[in-house]
Amino acid sequence: MTYEEICRDPEILGLIAKGNDILGALGFTDHSQAHSALVARRAGELLEAFGYDPHQVELARVAGFVHDIGNAINRKHHAEYGALLLDQILARKGVSLADRLTVVAAVANHDESTGNAFDPVSAALIIGDKTDVRRNRVRAKDQRSFDIHDRVNWAVTDARLTIDREARLITLDLDLDESLCTLYDYFDIFLGRMQMCRNGAQVLGARFKLAANGSRVL
Repeated sequence: MTYEEICRDPEILGLIAKGNDILGALGFTDHSQAHSALVARRAGELLEAFGYDPHQVELARVAGFVHDIGNAINRKHHAEYGALLLDQILARKGVSLADRLTVVAAVANHDESTGNAFDPVSAALIIGDKTDVRRNRVRAKDQRSFDIHDRVNWAVTDARLTIDREARLITLDLDLDESLCTLYDYFDIFLGRMQMCRNGAQVLGARFKLAANGSRVL
């Protein structure tokens, strides 16, 4: 199993697309293949930067790409549903038990309501996922109908995730239009996610820092 194979798999792609359609109908931000690919790239970059072996980097990229397939069943408990679906898919592909358990467990524990980081792959997945805050995740709609998730993502005009290997520091640096969203609004919905990132960084032997408009806030 390679990341490139997973990215081309019609069942995986179909599940991501269906889940994104369902979330769109429910008013959620974008969870399309673009989100999956970004999470995969960041997860791989994190482990690569901190010197993990290429096999773990590949597993982190795979976990990042497939982490949201459970949305095709239901948003509630989507992490657990996704893990169950993924276990069957990977088993049919002949993926080794050890690799299958690593990826499945990471997917099952990426949601802040039920999971947390416990190994490098799960930590990289969580940080990659929870730091994807950007304006173009907001679906096209009248701004007057924005909920707080839309408003927060729309207010982020730029977001940079940087990795300092020597300092063992991961930084999410946001440019935030505070006329659209205050820092209090951001923390109202993202505090749990940022705490997951901090825990994930600790698993990687690193620290996590959040900065907004040039000032450290976490």
